[in-house]
Amino acid sequence: EILRNEISERELQPPPVMLSHRLLALRQSVPPLLTRRFAPALRGMATRAEIKEMSNDKWSAEFQKATIDLAKMDIQGISYKESAQRMRDLLKTGLLRHTDLESNPERFFLAHRLLALHAPQLGPGFWIRFTVHYNLMAGSVLGLGSPEQVALLDDMQEAGELGCFSLTEKLAGVSSGLVVGTTAEWDASAQQFTLHCKDQGAYKNWISQGIMADKTVVVADLHIAAKSYGPHAFLMNLREGGTPVAGVTTGDMGRKTVGNDLDNAWIKFDSVKLPKSALLSRYADVEGEEYVQKVKGMPVFHMIGQRLFTGRVAVAQAALMFRKKLFETTKGYAMSKQCWTPKGDKPLIHVPQIKSIFEENDKKAAAMEAFLAKCERELCAVLKANGMPQLPLVEAIAVAKVKAVEESIVMCHKLQNEVGSYALMGGTGFEQKDFLTCCKFAEGDSRVLMQKMARDRVKAFAKKPSEGDAEELRLCGILAAAVEKDKVNGWDEHFETVYELAEAIMARTVNQFMAA
Repeated sequence: EILRNEISERELQPPPVMLSHRLLALRQSVPPLLTRRFAPALRGMATRAEIKEMSNDKWSAEFQKATIDLAKMDIQGISYKESAQRMRDLLKTGLLRHTDLESNPERFFLAHRLLALHAPQLGPGFWIRFTVHYNLMAGSVLGLGSPEQVALLDDMQEAGELGCFSLTEKLAGVSSGLVVGTTAEWDASAQQFTLHCKDQGAYKNWISQGIMADKTVVVADLHIAAKSYGPHAFLMNLREGGTPVAGVTTGDMGRKTVGNDLDNAWIKFDSVKLPKSALLSRYADVEGEEYVQKVKGMPVFHMIGQRLFTGRVAVAQAALMFRKKLFETTKGYAMSKQCWTPKGDKPLIHVPQIKSIFEENDKKAAAMEAFLAKCERELCAVLKANGMPQLPLVEAIAVAKVKAVEESIVMCHKLQNEVGSYALMGGTGFEQKDFLTCCKFAEGDSRVLMQKMARDRVKAFAKKPSEGDAEELRLCGILAAAVEKDKVNGWDEHFETVYELAEAIMARTVNQFMAA
């Protein structure tokens, strides 16, 4: 409070040079920890304590104020550096702490929804930049890191350091699951890991924010004494002073249909040396030449997947927010656009098929929003308790991600094909529809999730062939017989039945979850 009063513009208005000297003297005269703690106040922003006590309405207003300049972004011409700087500036406001994912997850999800409202204008770039940093990078450190490693997140926030998440590889993309070719070889004598991509197939691929990030959580196959212990996560410096660290090479994935303000990179690790402290060690560590699993029955690769739960809810909500904003702006046009009829002009929105689309969307969106809201409430309770979601919630979240995205794709496509030349105009939001394509394969590709639902159901059918929904049993019978006849090709040859079964499973899951 003394520091803030000392520099308050309301009480002190010296010439700028004098004020800068006063600030420098203040910074040099107090302990670094205190300076960091009061950094927001020194920048004229709310302190961490003030932000924590804000009501949802107050916080929402402050967050929207902090992101209002996003609307001025020239997404066709802005550089990666400029776009990343906007993210750094937002990070340093402290409005959303890295730890809010566990201590105030409602705020975490609200921030994602508010940013998604910009998507029809800006596309997916900044939203992805935001969620990769907060959910994938910081969330992985929160979930997998030791207390000392989690504490590093505060330092990152104050410095405005950005992170990325290096998981997918050239030969193991979103359709492959948790397949990792990059290795981290432990050297007990040097007390360090050697991070290495053995070939191009192991290069990390499509890493969002991979060119501008200062740090990354990289997933690699941990090897100790020539034995593989599976995928583990490591927090490392990716760049120092803006330059990739020794052994790291990055490249641009190239121009995309949307989101060209976001840097998507391939990353090669060539014998990069990492200290022992790089291994996120909440659940596993290395002692001497021994692998130590700290929590029995809790493999690390299971915990790496925990970020998928928060990410799937955020992605599903983002798809709904994009759709909501697109329908709102298009409705405004349809209400003002006059159309000739034999009985006189009337607004476009009264054309029967267009009116029907808006009515259909209102009904479906309300149902999906209610389903997602319940998923969020239950997941927030789990996050605050530092627990693990139970199977019904896990299944509901997977369904929410698939249904919210796929339904939004269908409804936005319907709308686009009925509102005439308006849908061809720049600035209407329709040119950013590939935001929904990004949602489709983010945090678990929709088709992969549906395949898993069907496989799990057929496995359950094999144990209890007469238990469950009649339609699901019929479809399970078809698939079980096909696989019995041809174990290699039977499943793939009946892919339409696979997705039909997944649709039946999702309909039942929604009904049961909402009724519980």
